[in-house]
Amino acid sequence: MRRAASRPGVTLPAGAIVAAAAAAWLVLWLGNDPFFDWLVYGALGFGTGTRLGDAVHFFLYDSVKIVLLLSGVIFVIGVLRSFVSVERTRAVLGGRRQGAGNVLAAFLGVATPFCSCSAVPVFIGFVSAGVPLGVTLSFLIASPLVDVVTITLLLGLFGWQVAAIYVAAGLTLAIVAGLLLGRMNLERWVEPFVFETHVAQAADPSKGLTWAERFRIGQDEVLDILRRIWPFLLVGIGLGAAIHGWLPEAFFARWAGPDQPLAVPFAVLLGVPLYANVAGVLPLIEALHAKGLAIGTLLAFMMAVVALSLPETILLRRVLKPRLIALFIAVVASGILLLGLGLNALAPAILGGIA
Repeated sequence: MRRAASRPGVTLPAGAIVAAAAAAWLVLWLGNDPFFDWLVYGALGFGTGTRLGDAVHFFLYDSVKIVLLLSGVIFVIGVLRSFVSVERTRAVLGGRRQGAGNVLAAFLGVATPFCSCSAVPVFIGFVSAGVPLGVTLSFLIASPLVDVVTITLLLGLFGWQVAAIYVAAGLTLAIVAGLLLGRMNLERWVEPFVFETHVAQAADPSKGLTWAERFRIGQDEVLDILRRIWPFLLVGIGLGAAIHGWLPEAFFARWAGPDQPLAVPFAVLLGVPLYANVAGVLPLIEALHAKGLAIGTLLAFMMAVVALSLPETILLRRVLKPRLIALFIAVVASGILLLGLGLNALAPAILGGIA
């Protein structure tokens, strides 16, 4: 008896899998709020408007919403970012002058973000390739400050107006701070070995990839980011739920409300030495904003935490002398302070009820 020929397994095209995942994402996004309204206030029996019920609803709803936001947008940005690499960025910035170079570096920092652990190799690679110090610092400020996770969460929690203002403020800070530091001729405060290091020109890994490989890069980036931030995410949402449900508005209005002149300086001073993941900070900021804190104060606090993270500062000590690190912190913190005060003054006219 002749054995029937075995048929090879059917493999779905990568595009079809992505389309199906996008449809499932949309269903979950649209059903998130109605489902948890039913679950918390119906099936579980918590009363609408009660402290415990609102806190539970905040935690569950925000957890799913933020994970969906991160998964969807980071996947798209991950695919787009597969066309860009640090090597190509370094080549584009090499030999650029102050001014135009700072602007270009700030925008490239959004497209090519780095984690704290890569601050030193990025700095060495850029400076040794001929990128001016001020231009390099603009990139180092913009890259963690205006990254895709922050923008994604701001869009979901506050809407496009706040996200757009934050992006504009972050890019302005990176450009202006880089320009100021670059004009001070601070190369003498960079460790000498940085200028003597020869960085080999590696092959650009972003070239020659298929769409299936780019989709895999987007998928891997989603999984990697969620794996790294989920503890911070749950802690931040938990704190936000507690504040949302129990702490009174009068407490925050007294110490950091929109009418308190020292609210922004206090937020910056608190944020500079503090290290926290942005995914953990933003749910907390959402709850604090609901209690009446001004948006400028909250964004200044977040900028101080993200742009001046303690691990990055410690790592940069390997390539920068203490005087330059102190000046870097002073310039960036001063810029954040001015931006926070300016946003508090202008936000009511620009954002209306959101501010």
